[in-house]
Amino acid sequence: MRLPAAHRDARLLEVVRIADPGDPFAAGGVRGEVVEVRAEDEVRQTLALVGGLPDGERSRCFLPGWAVRLYDEADPEPLFEIAFCFRCDGARLLGREVPAELGFQDFDGQSPAGQELLRWFRACERD
Repeated sequence: MRLPAAHRDARLLEVVRIADPGDPFAAGGVRGEVVEVRAEDEVRQTLALVGGLPDGERSRCFLPGWAVRLYDEADPEPLFEIAFCFRCDGARLLGREVPAELGFQDFDGQSPAGQELLRWFRACERD
């Protein structure tokens, strides 16, 4: 998956369990409960996993269940968010640092990286 250049500035990452997959966005952002917060090196590890997701073919449902929200040190507003649908293998990137060409991407949710990311999301919810 291609990440916005601003991913290099990310210092904090929130994992969001999306409350309503049929209506995941509010006021331009992802709606849901923060189930995990990561900082510094853990952010880099998570972004390496997301950045390593191979391209895939997406169906058309887009009912995301999970998202990540990334912040830098200076601004209380997120750099960007990524909402993931593991049913159709689609990801929507949104936020002030997302160029239009990166706004919607397909990924291979069955790949080792995709399955690892999904396992990690599920583990966050159980903790």
